Amino acid sequence: MTLSEIRSIVFPGAFALLPAKCNSPEAQIQLLSIGLQESRFEWRKQLGNGPARGFWQFEQGNEKSRGGVWGVANHTKTADLLKSVCRARGVAFDVKTIWSKLETDDVLACCVARLLLLIDPKPLPKAHETTKAWDAYIWGWRPGKPHPETWATYHAQAVKEVVA
Repeated sequence: MTLSEIRSIVFPGAFALLPAKCNSPEAQIQLLSIGLQESRFEWRKQLGNGPARGFWQFEQGNEKSRGGVWGVANHTKTADLLKSVCRARGVAFDVKTIWSKLETDDVLACCVARLLLLIDPKPLPKAHETTKAWDAYIWGWRPGKPHPETWATYHAQAVKEVVA
């Protein structure tokens, strides 16, 4: 999908299910940047049969890792919001079920990604704060093999899409 398609097809459905404060230019830029970094908005299943699902490449997570879908489903800031999203999407509020649906439900995947950003105690970076945006991505996604060399380009594309 193109960035414009994500903004016109996925974002409206996702942001309609979340509190109004979740939709901001900063949130859209961060979501687009992370989606580009993780999947280029081309792959909904991690290449090489990896465990990540959805454009934002979420792993199932567990109590030990405290990350992934498990982290969003069990955090005090996001658990009730995710329950509401799941009801609206007809998805059982179960970590494994949510995780498996991320591969086919882009709106659900976007909501989970936005909720993970909501957990970060730091505010969302401003459009020009490329390094802070990278730091927020690293904090939330904890990629096993980060690729900082691609971030600035993807972030610039996201800023151009949202701000232009």
